[in-house]
Amino acid sequence: MTRVVVLGDSLLDVDLEGRVDRLSPEAPVPVFDTDSVRVRPGGAALAAVLAARDVGEVVLVTAVAADAEGRRLVELVSEHCDVVPLDLLGATVTKTRIRTDVQHLLRIDSGDGVTAGTPVTSAVERALAGADAIVVADYGLGTTRHRGLRALVASRARMAPVVWDPHPRGAAPGAESALATPNLREAYGALGGGADALVPAEAGRRLLGQWGTRAVAITQGPAGATVVERGRPVHVVPVPETPVTLRTGRPDTCGAGDRFAAAAAAALGGGASVTEAVTVAVDRASRFVSAGGAGSMASVDRGAASNRVRRPSRSCSDAFALADRVHRDGGRLVATGGCFDLVHPGHLRLLREAAALGDALVVCLNSDSSVRRLKGAGRPVLGQDARAAMLRELDTVDAVAVFDDDTPTRLLERLRPDVWVKGGDYRPADLPEAETVRRNGGEVRTVPPLGDYSTTKVVAAIESHHEAFRGRAGLGSEGRNP
Repeated sequence: MTRVVVLGDSLLDVDLEGRVDRLSPEAPVPVFDTDSVRVRPGGAALAAVLAARDVGEVVLVTAVAADAEGRRLVELVSEHCDVVPLDLLGATVTKTRIRTDVQHLLRIDSGDGVTAGTPVTSAVERALAGADAIVVADYGLGTTRHRGLRALVASRARMAPVVWDPHPRGAAPGAESALATPNLREAYGALGGGADALVPAEAGRRLLGQWGTRAVAITQGPAGATVVERGRPVHVVPVPETPVTLRTGRPDTCGAGDRFAAAAAAALGGGASVTEAVTVAVDRASRFVSAGGAGSMASVDRGAASNRVRRPSRSCSDAFALADRVHRDGGRLVATGGCFDLVHPGHLRLLREAAALGDALVVCLNSDSSVRRLKGAGRPVLGQDARAAMLRELDTVDAVAVFDDDTPTRLLERLRPDVWVKGGDYRPADLPEAETVRRNGGEVRTVPPLGDYSTTKVVAAIESHHEAFRGRAGLGSEGRNP
C-alpha cells in the first residue's frame, strides 16, 4: 500500500454563495444576500484530501493554529487522512470568496499565520521516514523555509520520490526533488524579468538548471503540461481527448495544481516513470476541474447561515435533473446504491451517513431483473416501484434512480457524484464502479455494516417463522389439515 506524506502550508477556504439584486440605501454599493456558506480545506490540506483518492494512506504534516478556523480545518481533513501538526505563529489563514452563480465578486483574506521555526518533533520524523512518496505543497507561509523540515525531506528523498509544488513567496524546490510542478506563470516568475518570452520547454530547461531537480513539469491548463527531465527529450502531455462536460459555466481551476501534484506523487510512489506520472496527473487534474474543482468539494457549514442553506427540492424525482442542479449550484452530490429489498436498520444507517457527506443524496436502485440475477429467483420480495417509493419517503433521500445492469457503473457515469458510498465489508478497490467515480473527480467511501442485518437473513427468518407456525397449526404443505 502506497503511503503519501503531504508537507506544506494549509489554509481554510470559505465560499459565500448568494445573489445580488439591489443596491444599499446607505451607499451606492450592491447588497449581497447569502444563500449558503461552504467550507473546505485549502493549500496542503486540500492536496492531502486529494491524495487520499489515489492511495490507501495519507499523512498531512502542516502547521495548525489553536483557533476555531484551525480546529475546523483539522476536522475537515481528519475525515480523509492523519494530521501531524507543526506549530503555527498567528491565526489560521482563511480565504473567503463571495460569489453568485455566474461571477466571483470579492475575496477576503484573513489570518497571519506562518510556520514556526521550532524543532521538528519525533512524530514528524516518523511520518516522513515512513513515506513512499512526498508532496511539498508550498503556499508561501514558511513551511518550505524550515531548515529542519527541508533536511528531513532531502534525507527521505533517497528512498521516496518528492514532488515539489512551488509558490512565488516560498523557498526554491530542493534539488533532491524528483519533480517540480510550477504552473506557467510561476515558472516565468521564478526565472525573472523577460522570461515570459520563453516557450515552456525552454523555461523548463532553465528551471532544471536553476533548481537542480531531476525533472520539471510546467502545467499549462487546457494545454496540458510540458515535461523537462534530465537526459531525456522534452515531452508534452496533452489533456485527454475524452469529452468532458463542465459542471459550471466557467471552469473552476482552484485546486488543480494540488490535484496534479498529488496524482503525480502517488504514481511515482507506485513505480511510474516521470512521464507516466505526469500523464496520470494531467488526466486527474483535468477531470477534477471538469467535475467542478475544489468548489465541488466544499461542505455546507450548517452552523453559519443555516437558515438560508438550500437543499434541492424533494419534488425533483428526476435524479439526473437533481444531479445537474447540485453541480450547477456548486454543491456536493452523494450517491449510494443497492437492492434495498425490505429496508432494515443497516440500510437506514447507510443512508443517514451517506446523506451527511453532501448536499443531496441519490440512491441507485437495482431493478427487479437486476436483483433476480444477483439474488436468485425468489427475489426481490418487493417490486422496484414499491422499493423506490419507500426510499423517496425517507428524509435522507433526495432522488432514486433505477438501473437494470448488474453494477451502477453506467448510471454513475451520467450522475458523476462527488462521493460514492457503499455499505458492507467492501474495500473501495474491490468495487467495479470505483474507477468510474474517481475518473470523474469523485471519491469512494464505505460504511461498515450495522450488526447482523441483511435482507437475505430477514427473508430466511420470515420463512422459518412461517414454517414453525404451520407446524404448530398442523397444516400440510398445501395449507390444509392432513
